[in-house]
Amino acid sequence: MHKHHSALGLATALRPVQPVTLIRPHAASRAARFFSEKFPGRSIYAVKANPSPALLQILWDSGITHYDVASIAEVRLVARTLPGATLCFMHPVKAEEAIAEAYFDHGVRVFSLDTSEELDKIMRATRNAADLTLCVRLRVSSEHSKLSLASKFGVDPAEAKALLFAARQAADALGICFHVGSQAMTPDAYVNAMERVRAAIVDAAVTVDVVDVGGGFPSSYPGMEPPPLELYFDAIHRAFESLPISYSAELWAEPGRALCAEYSSLVVRVEKRRGAELYINDGAYGALFDAAHVGWRFPVALLREPESEVRDMAFSFYGPTCDDLDHMAGPFLLPADVRAGDYIEIGMLGAYGCAMRTGFNGFGDVETVAVTDEPMASLYLDDQRRAVPSNVVTL
Repeated sequence: MHKHHSALGLATALRPVQPVTLIRPHAASRAARFFSEKFPGRSIYAVKANPSPALLQILWDSGITHYDVASIAEVRLVARTLPGATLCFMHPVKAEEAIAEAYFDHGVRVFSLDTSEELDKIMRATRNAADLTLCVRLRVSSEHSKLSLASKFGVDPAEAKALLFAARQAADALGICFHVGSQAMTPDAYVNAMERVRAAIVDAAVTVDVVDVGGGFPSSYPGMEPPPLELYFDAIHRAFESLPISYSAELWAEPGRALCAEYSSLVVRVEKRRGAELYINDGAYGALFDAAHVGWRFPVALLREPESEVRDMAFSFYGPTCDDLDHMAGPFLLPADVRAGDYIEIGMLGAYGCAMRTGFNGFGDVETVAVTDEPMASLYLDDQRRAVPSNVVTL
């Protein structure tokens, strides 16, 4: 793998024809150490956000020892990459064969569920194992998050009592978990969910050994600058301490985006300009799935030397495929004189960017280069260096 100092240096020196993924190992390591040292419980990396083996190793080396896997393929990947890791199979609906392989072949002992049918499936697949940690997923609100995860999974409050009681009888350790949605913009998301946990524990009158607050921890994007993560940790800790649980109960979290968003960015080339539309060589079927399909705005910067002195204007992007859906509306703020042949860095793509890439229409080949400069935005630097740069839209 090549190494370079910065996106600008790479674009100037190499003039790449294809998109280039820039990785920043130091940024991922910093995020992992932050969670390992400051979150008042155990941090479990949500592998789906970015399953890169290189990233998994960085997180492991920086103190993350537990991994949230959502498929048997992720189980195999992490088991192969990090043989000493603890795997938690946190998808609430799993194939019985996947459960059996995870348990017997890979040592998985933590499973989530949200129905009695899934509980029965887990017990059959593990041959009624007596060493299971079973985490019942509650349905909670996603009202404080940018992407909802409130409709697909989670037991309804009216059904939680019976399921918690049944899981308590089967489990060596009983957990309650939830997910407030992706990119939670206030600690209140977790505080409110913890009230659901309290009500469920009281109603079921069961002893709970684990409370897992799931994912949703945010990163910084244009127009989505969250409060410091320490405020989330403090709110979660206070809510956890007030729950009717034993002194030995454990607090877990499943950060994904927050651990890997700053890990990588993308350098693309402008192939054509049509008014306020830029045709670039990556897009909706590549690393920019979220920008196209959920309207996510990422920080952008024109990589030109000397820097343009022309006033910024709002652009949208078209990707390289023949599909009209390969469109990123933005707005993305760049100097008004951007032209074909220019290079643009698109930041904060470590979460879900490379993980969503396809080979549709023959595109998808991307070189990876390590750089040593800082990400375009950060929640882990001091206040003067963590803000989104001035060249991005903050609507």
